[in-house]
Amino acid sequence: MTPLIFNAFVMNSPGHLSPGLWRHADDRSVRYKSLAFWVEFATLLERGLFDGIFIADFYGHYDVFEGSPAQAFRNAVQIPRNDPLLLVSAMAHATRHLGFGVTMSTTYEPPFALARRLSTLDHLTDGRIGWNIVTSASESAARNFGMREQLSHTERYDRAEEYMQLCYKLWEASWEDGAVVADRASGIYADPARIHRIDHVGPHFSVEGPHLCEPSPQRTPVLFQAGASSFGRPFAARHAECVFVGAPSRAVLAGSVRKLRQAFADAGRDPASIAIIAEHTVITAPTAAEAEDKHAAYRQHASREGALTLMSGWTGVDFSQFAPDDVFEHVESKAIRTAVEAMSSADPSRAWTAAEIAEWCGIGGLSPVSVGNPQDVADSLADWAQETGIDGFNLSYAIMDGGFRDFIDLVVPVLQARGLYKTQYREGTLRQKLFGSGDKLVSPHPASAYGCDTLSPT
Repeated sequence: MTPLIFNAFVMNSPGHLSPGLWRHADDRSVRYKSLAFWVEFATLLERGLFDGIFIADFYGHYDVFEGSPAQAFRNAVQIPRNDPLLLVSAMAHATRHLGFGVTMSTTYEPPFALARRLSTLDHLTDGRIGWNIVTSASESAARNFGMREQLSHTERYDRAEEYMQLCYKLWEASWEDGAVVADRASGIYADPARIHRIDHVGPHFSVEGPHLCEPSPQRTPVLFQAGASSFGRPFAARHAECVFVGAPSRAVLAGSVRKLRQAFADAGRDPASIAIIAEHTVITAPTAAEAEDKHAAYRQHASREGALTLMSGWTGVDFSQFAPDDVFEHVESKAIRTAVEAMSSADPSRAWTAAEIAEWCGIGGLSPVSVGNPQDVADSLADWAQETGIDGFNLSYAIMDGGFRDFIDLVVPVLQARGLYKTQYREGTLRQKLFGSGDKLVSPHPASAYGCDTLSPT
């Protein structure tokens, strides 16, 4: 059997997708400001042979619930939240194989600066950096960058398309292989004839170049994207190597996987070349009874207001206007209907109330939660992979970092015995570790079309 990909899905914050759990006595997420905490976490993940740490981020805050960010502040609902990039160098120094997927926005990050930061991290990590490409769907983020409202889906993805072309020019074409000679005798570090401006002029960006960084181990970082939407799928099919998806039921997830692989085929790329990674939360213990006890204890700490703050932010609908026992069977809001239909696909046997929505979202957000002893959890993960066609999991958590420690100590050995989890790391860059191929992007990926012969000399 083929080993699955496993990433830790986290945020540089005391609260990610289990609002209120920072209060649990075993939770350590309030140490998120400590570099030592993140270094310890990275070394734990590498001991557990995790493929990477996937760090979520966005530039806004949740202010739809009660028309205010107050509950987000009270419950640490992804705020406070520090920059994810600044963690990577220290974690990379403490590890040798762990990959790092960092989230950065094509809507708000200047492309020239982003390209330099990611090239720098690719150098400092010896080629273990990945970029989670997001276009940022948040009204509060737009206001934080001086905009009255966020760009439309079409505008955001048009901008993102040009953004990627610009970055490929910087990473792939500005510096030729062999441009750096570092010849002490001649006193020449880099050959100017082999370094090129990009002279990019488009509807959104104008960048002369050249790239400020010499070629890094991967040149272009491994490209992640959350591409399950109607706008995201075609974009992912053109650019992504790994696509992050989330769905509360196997049927819904399997449908998303089929659509993504078809989008890749339509774009002229091998559908099997994409790694589709699904969000999931695991709660485990040596026995099923102990795992259920843990789950119940975590539920006691989960914040109803925090969960509805998340749901309100995701749907754009203020859930504070509903009573706990309000049933969502006939609703006019498309956002509520979509969210409830997604949850109903996980458990169609009941009508969902506001209280039940809060309970569902209280641990792991909208992700499925597997609770049980190591064998039960391994069975569940294997079934999800088999029935949906995914290639791996972004594992969220109830408590930090005990949830990952339990998974590594208890579940990983069971998965390894079944051939579903690697027993050692591949050598090489993150791209080589994930795909077993070269460390650079090749045709038919669009980055491969940008050669130095298309650019002007400096």
